[in-house]
Amino acid sequence: MQYAEATGKLNSYRQQIAQIRSSMRKVQSGIEPQEASDYNFKTLLGEVSLSSLFGGKDDLFVIHNMGASCAYCTLWADGYNGAYDHLASRAAFVISSPDTPDVQKRFAEKRGWRFPMVSHQGSAFAADMGYRTAKGSFLPGVSAQKRENISCV
Repeated sequence: MQYAEATGKLNSYRQQIAQIRSSMRKVQSGIEPQEASDYNFKTLLGEVSLSSLFGGKDDLFVIHNMGASCAYCTLWADGYNGAYDHLASRAAFVISSPDTPDVQKRFAEKRGWRFPMVSHQGSAFAADMGYRTAKGSFLPGVSAQKRENISCV
């Protein structure tokens, strides 16, 4: 395939992707908030609840990280490390992974990560948020939580 033909085909695919992304944004903007349980997470200091992760903020970004074994999640976390101060000035921010708190600590120290981390190991949090497949594999992503939508049952 000649360069010009390949470039034309690639541009066509990019336009299709842009249209799909536009459709996805429309669906995302129409999602209604739903109540979430006050999940418990493991940390080096013991268990913490989802509601406690908000600190003094009304909003919380939870980054769903697949753990130390995922090179792409590591790459993204390295990027979040650089943007952490900006993000944390507006909302609470935490990385959640299936790794144990000890593994998280060792890995974060090696990478120079400054953000808080929690382990969702043993909880339904990742699955309930849509970041665990029916076969048990974890998926990366971001979930945004509002304090008012946390059920302390």
